[in-house]
Amino acid sequence: MDLEEQVMGIIINAGQSRSLCYEALNSAKTGDFADADEKMEQAQHYAREAHRVQTQLIEADEGEGKTKMTLVMVHAQDHLMTSILAKELVGELIELYRTRH
Repeated sequence: MDLEEQVMGIIINAGQSRSLCYEALNSAKTGDFADADEKMEQAQHYAREAHRVQTQLIEADEGEGKTKMTLVMVHAQDHLMTSILAKELVGELIELYRTRH
């Protein structure tokens, strides 16, 4: 897989993870916690895939700056970090909704 494909893999998987988190939150708002839990599991799958690709890039670079840093790579990292944050925060919000129902 070339660098562009790897970077796009991070963006696509992180974006899918984040979208599923917000779908899970919407399900929790309506009291459908089974669906919320399923969506969060799906989100975790996509998050792991994005993180796997990121790890491959880090390993290939070996901390030596071998990998050319591009704006799209920075964009991919932003997507990954915001999806991780969304997953953590949405998970907490779902638990709050769960305790109120």
